[in-house]
Amino acid sequence: MTTALHPREDTGLAARLARSAAQRTSGAGPRTADVADWLAGRRAAHRFAVTRIPFADLEGWSFRPDTGDLGHRSGRFFTVEGLSAVVGEDPGARWEQPIIRQPEVGILGILAKEFDGVLHFLMQAKMEPGNPNLLQLSPTVQATRSNYTKVHKGAAVKYIDHFVRPGRGRVLADVLQSEHGSWFLHKSNRNMLVETDEEVPDDPDFAWLTLGQIGELLHGDNLVNMDARTVLACTPVAFAERSAQLSDTMLHSWFTGERSRHDLRTAAVPLRSVAGWEQDPWAIRRPDGRFFQVVSVGVEAGSREVGSWTQPMFEPTGRGVIAFVVRRFDGVPHLLAHARVEGGFLDTVEIGPTVQCVPDNHPVLGGAGRPPFLDLVLEAKPEQVLYEAVHSEEGGRFLNAESRCLIVQPEAPVEDELPPGYCWLTPGQLASLARHGHYVNVQARTLLSCMTTGAVAW
Repeated sequence: MTTALHPREDTGLAARLARSAAQRTSGAGPRTADVADWLAGRRAAHRFAVTRIPFADLEGWSFRPDTGDLGHRSGRFFTVEGLSAVVGEDPGARWEQPIIRQPEVGILGILAKEFDGVLHFLMQAKMEPGNPNLLQLSPTVQATRSNYTKVHKGAAVKYIDHFVRPGRGRVLADVLQSEHGSWFLHKSNRNMLVETDEEVPDDPDFAWLTLGQIGELLHGDNLVNMDARTVLACTPVAFAERSAQLSDTMLHSWFTGERSRHDLRTAAVPLRSVAGWEQDPWAIRRPDGRFFQVVSVGVEAGSREVGSWTQPMFEPTGRGVIAFVVRRFDGVPHLLAHARVEGGFLDTVEIGPTVQCVPDNHPVLGGAGRPPFLDLVLEAKPEQVLYEAVHSEEGGRFLNAESRCLIVQPEAPVEDELPPGYCWLTPGQLASLARHGHYVNVQARTLLSCMTTGAVAW
């Protein structure tokens, strides 16, 4: 019996993606300049409303009498629980907090199809209650397992068969990626790019865009949502890099060493007894007002599988900053990466950007605990900023969570002696690592998506 073999790599895919990235103003769908108007039209076509409500008005949700944990009567969707975390032996690296436990794996999938020889990607105008402007460009499919198995007894998720039925398309990328390690406990989503040659039914809430068009839209504030950005970060584009400060083997060794040297111990604690937090009828928050609070909302969404619902959400108390600092070695751009420990990570450490924080939580310039390189980023001159936009975080669980996203090349190169946990890697190396699960965190993937789509040109 002869077994059909496949080439280990599709050498033509990178060229096809490059052609798609070069098409930046128009394609088979709306022109890039018209996408904002298309989104506004879809917003006007449906009834959307988000209202803050007290916990007592949550429908189907309740605090468990034994632990105070907040969960849904179905036992599905997610729960808000307490977490205790200890990193190493440093007394300052111990804390307790509320955290979201959502053990099921969702699907974030973008459908691709060629039109006139150019790859296009099917993007959705999707409402999420936590988005400041409610409606943003989202993946073709963005659904938890509870959603696409219809636990909510609502309508079916459109185009889901392309991602769950074997043989419906050609897989271009498929990787389990983490979500926010500070707010989710061990949460993963399946990030997928699937190409089809079938006829795809039109839908007014969906539009075909090239990779280059999406890259142009990433320059706008709150246009491309987090779930789309993380999938786009997994796009197997090619970077023209002839060398790197660390070989790929050396980089993997550094990362393995970072995972090995950190000791993270976490344990569940009852939500009602999380140290340093207090609860009233409207929120669970810290008395000092730092970090985030747990609140509840009522939602109306005419274009969703269910038209109305209530749910808890996490709301940060300030706007975040996520940034990569860039330095060129022998002309090759390198990104300053940080091996971050976060309480909700499945494997202790993931590679994050140079800076990832909410500056309001670290108000004292030069103070203890102020993140390295934060002031370098905040004080960058306009000519040193290669990329800047405000993007919101995951709008299904986080309310009004925004980050100022930057890629900065300082005038004076960063010193050669780096703090522990930092290293230089190239954009291509970061993209290669993002094709592995739980290597690159969601904040770094947002900035990487700006590189894979050509929003940042090297």
